[in-house]
Amino acid sequence: MPLIEVTLTEGRDPARLRALMKAVHEAVETSLDTPASSVRVIVREVPPALWSAGGTTLAERRGLETPGTDAGDAVDRHTSKGN
Repeated sequence: MPLIEVTLTEGRDPARLRALMKAVHEAVETSLDTPASSVRVIVREVPPALWSAGGTTLAERRGLETPGTDAGDAVDRHTSKGN
């Protein structure tokens, strides 16, 4: 039973995420020649303030947060912009 996990920063349209899940599902079904009922796809969305690379969060890179500020405030600002 294939289980595929996709982790993205939050903020994408639900319809777009559904399209991603469908495409991943179909790709796994086809490439592994496995029954559709056995394929599992999980999409996890992570706030930009909780995702870092090189010691800097994505929120900081996007100018939504400065080091040492409350991460919740940065996420609220990001979400309200529709990004």
